[in-house]
Amino acid sequence: MWYNFVNHNGIQGAIAIKRVFGHLTGLKSSQIKRLERIYRRRIPPQKVINPEIARYLSEISHEIKRQVGILVNRKGIIEYVIVGDHQGIVIPPLTRYRGGLLRLRGLRCIHTHLRDESLTQDDITDLALLRLDMMGALSVDGSGSPGRIHLGHLLPENPMGKRWELLSPHRPWGLNIDFLDFIQSLEDEFQRTQRAKALENGRENALLITVADSDQGDIEESVQELKELVKTSGGVTVDSVIQRPKRLHPRLLIGRGKLTEITIRCMQLGVDLIIFNRDLSPAQLASISDFTELRVIDRTQLILDIFAQRAHSRDGKVQVELAQLRYLLPRLTGKNTAMSRLTGGIGGRGPGETKLEINRRRVRDRITRLEKELKNLGKGREQRRDRRTKRGIPILSIVGYTNAGKSALFNALTKSHVNVEEKLFATLDTATRRLRFPRDREVIITDTVGFIRDLPKDLIGAFRATLDELKDADLLIHVVDLSHPGFEEHILAVETTLNELELNTIPKLLVFNKEDKVDSSFISQFCRRYNAISISALKGKNLDSLLSRIGGMFWKDMDSIIELGIGRA
Repeated sequence: MWYNFVNHNGIQGAIAIKRVFGHLTGLKSSQIKRLERIYRRRIPPQKVINPEIARYLSEISHEIKRQVGILVNRKGIIEYVIVGDHQGIVIPPLTRYRGGLLRLRGLRCIHTHLRDESLTQDDITDLALLRLDMMGALSVDGSGSPGRIHLGHLLPENPMGKRWELLSPHRPWGLNIDFLDFIQSLEDEFQRTQRAKALENGRENALLITVADSDQGDIEESVQELKELVKTSGGVTVDSVIQRPKRLHPRLLIGRGKLTEITIRCMQLGVDLIIFNRDLSPAQLASISDFTELRVIDRTQLILDIFAQRAHSRDGKVQVELAQLRYLLPRLTGKNTAMSRLTGGIGGRGPGETKLEINRRRVRDRITRLEKELKNLGKGREQRRDRRTKRGIPILSIVGYTNAGKSALFNALTKSHVNVEEKLFATLDTATRRLRFPRDREVIITDTVGFIRDLPKDLIGAFRATLDELKDADLLIHVVDLSHPGFEEHILAVETTLNELELNTIPKLLVFNKEDKVDSSFISQFCRRYNAISISALKGKNLDSLLSRIGGMFWKDMDSIIELGIGRA
């Protein structure tokens, strides 16, 4: 909208008038013009609001019987004029204004209340989610005069755990706050506490959200596992939240109020990454990201990130990239007008391809190329398997839950130096060696990728070519971390994955690892229950018994182990 004018020299001109946002239906043109004139006013930078603006807002709000609000920057310039209804206002998108965890938005909101009431829950929600400098509610009395103004602002992390502060109400002319000094000191405190955490950790800070079904029992194991995944990925868990909703929110997964609290908590702690313990649909991922204005990922994406860090062989890198692209494809969505630029050529009919469609097509083409490359790499693996099969050499494959000690056992048996760390998925690329027994007998032993509960389907699909090698195994050595309190759930998770891969018909030997960390009185009890054998791979304890057990499953005359040789397939 443009406002025409003639200056004192008789020169005509026009200036742009910012439009009024909100619920304008039913207003007279004269009332709308009065609202537009608010943009011409200024508030002294040191003042939250001056009496003149307060009276102007109160009078027009009383006249139209609707709430009226303004968004003011730190220079005192009114950036937005908003009209609501008698209950509240809706703040328009503020994408062109600065954001970020270390800074507030640089805007304060002052709006009228038709009754003398404090800030509502919706006011607090807007204050938190939009990271406003301050939220104010100006009451309007029966004659249209301004009453008391209720103010609130966010708080940095504090021992009391308070997330915001509500100030004592005052008349607009009775406010004695130097707004610029106040807001600068508040923002400095936010930055000080958050930067201290960043320097202390030196890594990316994350807040974990564990959403459990209302009838689900102990979920501490799930929380701890998610923390270990974050640690493995190189991040730091700053805080974790457990939520048990009666029913899952279709768009936000958890309730709007709880998500608002989490957003404020992230701001206090300097967290810009939220990780959910369950898979999010593309729509949920987009909705939660828009709601919080933070980075949001789910458990699957976290595991894919770990695999991307750990893959070193060409085979592993192709498989991980393929899994990542399959995960990404349905989550490619346009978030703003910049994603709808047209690329139609000369003479083309219609708009042509949008930026989003181009991105999707490129991802599909890349997936096709990776699938072909993976197929070619698979031919090499198949040839190597055929050579081993023709020799008639028994094949052993070590399987188990991640961090159970599979690679440590592989190193102990073959005197190899495969990477071993106290982390989940420390070893991703498979390794194969030759293990010699007495009387010139030998087997091929393979170390495989670890399993985990609810292993992402995209990951299983990408690694199926590698996991298919397990079908050629004559024996699966299932390694279990006996010292882990949830080892029985780990056994079940591995068995479930093996069933999904149709490997349940291959003979299995259950091996309890890390016996040195468990009370000896329980070891024999569990070994009898599961028909297993216990060892300590790192300390080399009871490996002779394990080799005797393996030898006895292949050669009936194998009674004892005399020597252990090393060979490479």
